[in-house]
Order: sequence, then C-alpha cells, then structure tokens
Amino acid sequence: TGRPKATLTISSDERTQLTAITRSRSLPAALTLRAKIVLACEREPSNVIVATRLGVGPHTIGKWRNRFIADRIEGLYDEMRTGRPRTVEDEAVAEMITKTLAQPKAATHWSVRAIAKETGIAKSTVHRLFQLFGLQLHRTRSFKLSTDPFFVEKLRDVVGLYLNPPDKAVVLCVDEKSQIQALERTQPMLPMGFGYIEGVTHDYERHGTTTLFAALNVLDGAIIAQCKPRHRHQEFLAFLRHSEANVPPQLDIHLVVDNYATHKHPKVRTWLARRPRG
Repeated sequence: TGRPKATLTISSDERTQLTAITRSRSLPAALTLRAKIVLACEREPSNVIVATRLGVGPHTIGKWRNRFIADRIEGLYDEMRTGRPRTVEDEAVAEMITKTLAQPKAATHWSVRAIAKETGIAKSTVHRLFQLFGLQLHRTRSFKLSTDPFFVEKLRDVVGLYLNPPDKAVVLCVDEKSQIQALERTQPMLPMGFGYIEGVTHDYERHGTTTLFAALNVLDGAIIAQCKPRHRHQEFLAFLRHSEANVPPQLDIHLVVDNYATHKHPKVRTWLARRPRG
C-alpha cells in the first residue's frame, strides 16, 4: 500500500489552467506532462497506476503530485538553476547591440567575429546574443515604396474586393509569366515513385519561349489561362477577350492587375472603358 498520500484537490480555475496547458503546442513538453500528471492524480490516488498510464516512473508522479500540493500550479514550472555567474553586463550587451544596429551605410555588414573583436566579447557569446535578439546580419529583404499618386485609392479598391465582394460579379487576379522556356528533353521523363524523385535528363533541345497569361478566380480558385508566343498589348487584349468569354454573361467582371506597361496601353484602356460588365 505504501505511505499515505496527501489529498490532491484541484479547483475549477486550476483545472481550466491545467487543461489549457495540456492542450498548448507552444509550451515545453515537460510542463505539459506535469499538468497531465496532476490531472490524472486527482482521479487516481495510486502513483503506480498513473505512471503506467503516462509512461513515466512512479517517483516522477510522486514528485509532481507533492509539488502541486505544496506550491499549486506555480510549482510545476522549473526553478532557477544555479550556474556560473554572468560575465557580460547589461551595459556591454546594450553597447554591442547599439553598435550593430547603428552601423554607417557605407560600412560593410558586421559579422560575429568583427563585433567580437570590436567589443571584446567572446564570439560564442555574440552569436548567442544575436540569436536571442533575432539579429540576422547576413540576410536582407528588398522593398519598394509606390510612387503612384493614386496608390491609396487603388489599394482601397483592391482590398475592398476581398473584404466586401460585389454582388453578381466575379473578381479575377490577372498576371503574366513571360520567357518560359519550352524545353524538350532528349529522353522521356522517369516518373516519381516510392523512394525516388522524378527524373529528367540534363540535356535538352530548346524550342523558344512562351508567355503564360492567367486569371485567378478569387472565389473558387479556378484559373483561366492561355499561352502566347509574345508579351505585348495585342496578346493581352486577346487574353482579356478570352477571359470575358469564359465568364457567365450575367456576371460583372472586376480585374486586379499590376502596373505593367502592357496593362496601361491606350488600346487596352479603350477596350476596358467600352466594356459594360467592368
């Protein structure tokens, strides 16, 4: 039978918190297990039975049962562990971060070794601090600010089509992919199978290029597409006519396109202005 165990009771608020911990995917697995142990111990007084159900040792069950009884939910979290005292003060860390972020534009990007040499902090510590603060010195991300004076108005129109779709209308997002190489492999393709990927020969014969025109139906994901030999306003107009013919006549058509010159050609603007459905 073993030694008598202290009674474990859980309040309704604690049960709600423990259940939330067991269902969380972002919390540590150890904390999730401890919450499961406490919930199981409320229903089952035997540590051996709970240990068998959860696949851990009876001593682990007893430890967290007693910890919860003594300290409640706060007792399930890891305690601060002793270790070597910090060797880098907060002021030195702040100085290093400031130097990293406030580098002049003409300078090359800082590296872990360069910052370590500049600040006197160990390379491993610099690397750890960069990871902690999310500093990625080797990466860049491009951006572009629009110079279109009507950018805000156009943005509202596009976003409005998604947030408040028009009645008895279809929204098509239109774009092109030019310079697609038409390549003919010298031997037939080997299909994908279990344990190996699709195989193609390294050598091929070129058959020029093609341009893909495509319109995505925002509502159901259907695509209207055509391939054209060139990428001019004539081909774009032909694709617009093809798209119009493939949309039921009772529906209006709203097109979302970018600022490519072909889309703003005078003949394209004239054609769109004459369409009663747009």
